[in-house]
Amino acid sequence: MYRCMARLVEQRWQCSVRCMSSVSMKRRALRSAFPVLEQPLQPIQRHVYEANLQNSNACHKKYMELTEKVRKGGGANAIARHTQRNRKLLVRDRLRLLLDDEDFLELSPFAGLGLPYGDIPSAGCLTGIGRINDLWCVFIANDATVKGGTAYPITVKKQLRAQEVAIQNRLPCVYLVDSGGAFLPLQSEIFPDKNQGGRTFYNEAIMSAMKIPQVSVVCGSCTAGGAYIPTMAEEAVMVNRIGTIFLGGPPLVKAATGEEVTPEDLGGARLHAEVSGCVDYFAWEEKEAYDYTRNIISTLNFQLPEEKEESEEDIKKRKAEEEPLYSSEELLGLAPTSYNYSLDVKMVVSRLTDGSRFQEFKARYGTTLITGFAKIHGHLVGIVANNGELSYQAALKGSHFVQLCDQRDIPLLFLQNTAPEAALTLSTRQAEINSNRLKAQGSMMSAVACASVPKITVVIGGCHGADSYAMCGRAFDPNFLFLWPNARVAMTAPGHAGSLLPPDSEQEEEKKKWEDDFNGRLKEESSAFFSSSRLWDDGVILPQDTRKVLRHCLDIIKQQQYQLSTEKLQSALLRM
Repeated sequence: MYRCMARLVEQRWQCSVRCMSSVSMKRRALRSAFPVLEQPLQPIQRHVYEANLQNSNACHKKYMELTEKVRKGGGANAIARHTQRNRKLLVRDRLRLLLDDEDFLELSPFAGLGLPYGDIPSAGCLTGIGRINDLWCVFIANDATVKGGTAYPITVKKQLRAQEVAIQNRLPCVYLVDSGGAFLPLQSEIFPDKNQGGRTFYNEAIMSAMKIPQVSVVCGSCTAGGAYIPTMAEEAVMVNRIGTIFLGGPPLVKAATGEEVTPEDLGGARLHAEVSGCVDYFAWEEKEAYDYTRNIISTLNFQLPEEKEESEEDIKKRKAEEEPLYSSEELLGLAPTSYNYSLDVKMVVSRLTDGSRFQEFKARYGTTLITGFAKIHGHLVGIVANNGELSYQAALKGSHFVQLCDQRDIPLLFLQNTAPEAALTLSTRQAEINSNRLKAQGSMMSAVACASVPKITVVIGGCHGADSYAMCGRAFDPNFLFLWPNARVAMTAPGHAGSLLPPDSEQEEEKKKWEDDFNGRLKEESSAFFSSSRLWDDGVILPQDTRKVLRHCLDIIKQQQYQLSTEKLQSALLRM
């Protein structure tokens, strides 16, 4: 009796919350008149700006080279085999048919480059977030031109990260499956551990229980472990002739039984649509499959806000008010070549926020950390930005501000550029300062870790040491984390390896040799592209594109409030 009453109360409470949220959607946001940040480039800063600009141009060149490389997938021969012999669409052509437009947020496009087991362009799959019928959805699309769609350890890691993004932001998930199963020589890095191959299927079940919709399109092979993805999705579409689902293909059947069977008879679309019931929709061609998928997405229980009708004059006026006072191209000269080339971070903030407006919090205290409120494309955010070492006062200020934003449900944006090395302890006074700093940084880490609001991190310079944890590094689970091409990610910055060793004058020569070797290694391993190839982030973005990327992220994060029912009071129905 008590359980029934409790459930009834919970249902009524959820209903009232939904009603309140639907009413709040019709209300307008509070007016704000944040002061304008006057941050023009000064003549005295010109030499630093020019040095940064030169470095940014070199980084941009490498960015474009790698972009061109990953766009080629598995190469010309693999593309010809995929399109002509197998008569299948390329992965980006599939996305053009599935998504509303090509303005999607691709995640970690450089993943898989320069790994010990070779180059795996885009880790063998494209992941990202795009709009389907105006609804932001995560997509995970295998690229069968790369190693025949074989899954490498980096492929699994990238797919798991995409599912994590879907879970964190409650986004529908669409799988475009064209996979040859695991790369067997590396099975020890794919199969056994918690966050390896099996986690994909665990996540599918958890997402279903959370009422996060999942749709699978079988547009190629689903062999071995790949066969479970469509069978565990809530709805599945399969393409005739090119789609197959089986644990072991025709060669294994012949080896085991001596029987010869075609892929279509063993696990084709007709078999699974008419006999096994593993798929729900039979498509004669790929275009029809993506039409089915778009229709399925239109049945989801979301109620998006109605778009306001505006005249062209109103639109122009609103856009003029939103745009920063300074050009986003100037961010190229504000991206520091190294920590010593960092300019005032308020210059970066003024080129990201609406109208270059910023309401600074505790402006006169802990000035090596900038905190305050701003709007980005109309979204209110709390900004936390490094402007020097994270001192005792700065860490206390950061802790206070993060808790304040959490209290008000305001998303947090971290602009990270941490000190290249830890503070040295050369005196009793310095030891006391460092101890206090340690306690304050621990407080800020706790505040960041426990904050329930969405968090976005952009590394605009260095990501080093414990300071990076307090600034919501990867280990602190931000919703999104991006790097500028100039960024450095390592325990300490290149050229500062000596800070990791105790002073020892007796072994000066040996210490110098170790420093030189380690600094060379840091220079290679700390680059943004090295980091992104190993999926330590969600991608490298160009400084001038940062505002656009942040808009996408904030729109994506906000969408979950438009889902009408999110709580599950009973277990999910299982597929046949």
